[in-house]
Amino acid sequence: MTRKAKSLKFVPREYLDVITEHVEEWSYVKFPYLKKIGWRGFVGGSESGIYRVGPLGRLNASEGMATPLAQQEYERVYETLGGKPLHSTIAYHWARLIELLYAAERCLELSRDEEITSRDVRNKPSVPGEGVGIIAARGTLIHHLVLDEEALIKDINLIVATTNNSPAICISIRDAAKALIHRDSVSEGLLNRVEMAFRAYDHCIACATHFAVGQMPLQASIYNHKRRLLKTLER
Repeated sequence: MTRKAKSLKFVPREYLDVITEHVEEWSYVKFPYLKKIGWRGFVGGSESGIYRVGPLGRLNASEGMATPLAQQEYERVYETLGGKPLHSTIAYHWARLIELLYAAERCLELSRDEEITSRDVRNKPSVPGEGVGIIAARGTLIHHLVLDEEALIKDINLIVATTNNSPAICISIRDAAKALIHRDSVSEGLLNRVEMAFRAYDHCIACATHFAVGQMPLQASIYNHKRRLLKTLER
């Protein structure tokens, strides 16, 4: 990834003007990318349309945190790792801790708010139609729904956090494998270290797979430049 950063802002209903999805024959997963830049393959850098979402992306796009302790850590991470923007995949963990600290501080603030349990709350039902919502939970979630007159879903399109990150995850896995594999010499820790590369993006993988780090079943097939299978590692 390059150190150059570009800002891109859009309202939810414009997401299809900004993001489109690439398909590969070897995966059911779609690979989103920025429409204006285009799909250049699984490459990083400012000329690539691949982007990343989640806590690290949010910190890079923000100007600071809204609570004092989280702000201190926000400043420390950039002082320690060399300034904005941060592109280190492992920095996702530090960014996630900063957001957790902010959440804890914010929960304490809300618990002291006298209006937090107020009965003066009204939720007016919306008129069925079409809507797009974008939220930032574990990563950017895009929900596009079209409802009929009975408020039943006619059409739906979702681009969830892991899907947004899927091209970058492929790059991280490939780069980790390249760094660890040298000819037919393969480190015994290959599977753990490759797993570390993709788990940094999404802490929910542990819940989704029901396996902790180092326990999830994995298979790595090692091929040479002629695509001949040299070795298979399994766990």
